[in-house]
Amino acid sequence: DGLKNEIIIQKGHLVNFGAPIAQMIRLGGGKIVEVGQVNHVTKDHILDAISEKTAAIFYVKSHHTVQKGMLSTAEVIEIGREKNIPVVIDAAAEEDVKPYIQQGAKLVIFSGSKALNGPTSGFIGGQKELIEACRMQYKGIGRAMKVGKEQIMGLIAALQTKKDEAKNVQEQLKKAQWIVEQFENIQGVSASVVQDEAERKIFRAQLKFDEQKLKISTYEIIKQLEEGEPAIFTRNYYANLGVISIDLRPLLPGQEKIVVDRLREILKVQ
Repeated sequence: DGLKNEIIIQKGHLVNFGAPIAQMIRLGGGKIVEVGQVNHVTKDHILDAISEKTAAIFYVKSHHTVQKGMLSTAEVIEIGREKNIPVVIDAAAEEDVKPYIQQGAKLVIFSGSKALNGPTSGFIGGQKELIEACRMQYKGIGRAMKVGKEQIMGLIAALQTKKDEAKNVQEQLKKAQWIVEQFENIQGVSASVVQDEAERKIFRAQLKFDEQKLKISTYEIIKQLEEGEPAIFTRNYYANLGVISIDLRPLLPGQEKIVVDRLREILKVQ
């Protein structure tokens, strides 16, 4: 009872991307204090939730979260600075590992296997004393979650070979635009280049299908893509609206053509 263990989090950030965020925090010993409504959070919501038991304010930077009505990272970091409360940012899929720490976040959590294209792994950056506190979890829940030496070396290699961001963005845009052009004159398909929902510098080719004209459902298109040879996995968060997106980052040179050829085959177009 003597330890600070309350973790403040905006209601629209209590998402699930394989497991609930709340469950992950509880496993580490935290007690969730959710603030605001799912589409509206103000500074006062956070201020009113702060108590002598508050250990941190937790911020999830992800396309999975509600993208409107939430406080920004800068606003939350400023509250943490005013009240001398650490702000922890889950930036698992972010491309750049530096900005949030430079802004004043005390801990920032990254995935090694998402934007960095490394093996299944993760790492934390930030204030030395808090990093040491995280290391103490190795004596508890963290023991069962440790990565192997091979994963550590793979993560280091991924960090060392991380592409220049400007060059990477240009490569994405070039491939996305090429894919869009391949569907320009196909009835029943609307193609466009879109930026990531969370405003990261990630660009994708988005395809919207008119299922009546094509006489095939979006879910059937996805199924055939995934069951083909090679298996092709697209981004399907808006499949219920007839929309899929093609992420260009993991594609090797020329693989965008394989994706387009397979889609045209499924749609039975020349």
